Amino acid sequence: MLLELNDVSKHLGTFHMKNINVSLPEGYIMGLIGPNGAGKTTLLHLILGLYGADAGSVRVAGGSYEESEREIREQTGTVLLERLFDPGYTLRQNADRYGAYYSAYQPEVFLDYLERFSLAPERKYRKLSTGEELKFQLAFALAHDPKLLVLDEPAGNFDPKFRAEFFKVLKEFISDGTRSVILSTHLTEDLDRMADYITYLEKGRCLMSGDIETLRDSYRLVTGEAYKIRLLPKEDVIHIEEGAFGVRALVRHHKRNVYDNALAVTAPTLEELMYFVTKRRREIR
Repeated sequence: MLLELNDVSKHLGTFHMKNINVSLPEGYIMGLIGPNGAGKTTLLHLILGLYGADAGSVRVAGGSYEESEREIREQTGTVLLERLFDPGYTLRQNADRYGAYYSAYQPEVFLDYLERFSLAPERKYRKLSTGEELKFQLAFALAHDPKLLVLDEPAGNFDPKFRAEFFKVLKEFISDGTRSVILSTHLTEDLDRMADYITYLEKGRCLMSGDIETLRDSYRLVTGEAYKIRLLPKEDVIHIEEGAFGVRALVRHHKRNVYDNALAVTAPTLEELMYFVTKRRREIR
């Protein structure tokens, strides 16, 4: 596994992340989703070694930060919302300065990505918009040939045209089967198209984590008349919602399930899955 978190817990003030188990093999993209305050950034900071876990273990590329911090940092590329570079330097100067910390850093690769992302190398870092700053970070991260890219909500700061290019770059990055991406985002429609794995957090808890096809196969969104939906096995019903145009329910799906022909049965999108699971959590508090 390229990334493994086993029973990871972390206290930060009143926020408590507890017993997180996540794994990601080489060659895949994992989407990290959940409402604001769910713990997505905290989890990424644990993966990056910016926070130490209070309990459990974090392993990247087979090593832990306690044993192999330098090797892990060499193999990890980051795009974060924090301002990480010198505002008075140009993009080229920043890359040359911080690229010296990475043995595999290639200036020509960095400049190629800048051109692809329509960024001028002599531009001052402080002059960048948020979206441009994230493009610069991505170019720099890719230029030191990491095994794992850790990305905190960049896509929401890109216009639709560049967002398509961004996801193309990520697909290229993992194409040789040795690299992976973990991407925190609230744009679940993008993950429906291109994520291989999903981890869903809420209030510091991991509600689900695994490959997206297995998750999709495990649930169905059922729409129809209320009395027919209420005949479904109660133990399989996650949440029922009544609206002006009928009743919908998210249910656990088993291969043996037989649904009434009058019910519309579809695999849920990630957004629908998040919505119904969150509603269920609120119901049982």
